[in-house]
Amino acid sequence: MSTWIDVSALDAIPRRGARVVKTALGCVAVFRTAEDSVHALDNRCPHKGGPLAEGIVHGASVTCPLHNWVFSLETGLAQGADEGRVATYPARVEGGRVLLDAAFLRGRVAAE
Repeated sequence: MSTWIDVSALDAIPRRGARVVKTALGCVAVFRTAEDSVHALDNRCPHKGGPLAEGIVHGASVTCPLHNWVFSLETGLAQGADEGRVATYPARVEGGRVLLDAAFLRGRVAAE
């Protein structure tokens, strides 16, 4: 059973940008595309630990600010010749608020 937690107003996240949100279950990078699609990922690039929330959002991807690795916001998979994956979390927008699946976040905490 999913329990959604409210983490931010959609308008608090710039289009083609991101914010790191702190929850009781850990920090998550929340990205907003130009089309107002919202995605939640770990903030740490698996390559060198770059802060993905400081990367460039283009289409449904984000480019790590340290070494330009590109990750799909939908799957978390590295694109092109790079290999690796960033954990993704269910996110949705309801009434102008960004919601994350608390059960999914709890699973992440339990696995750490």
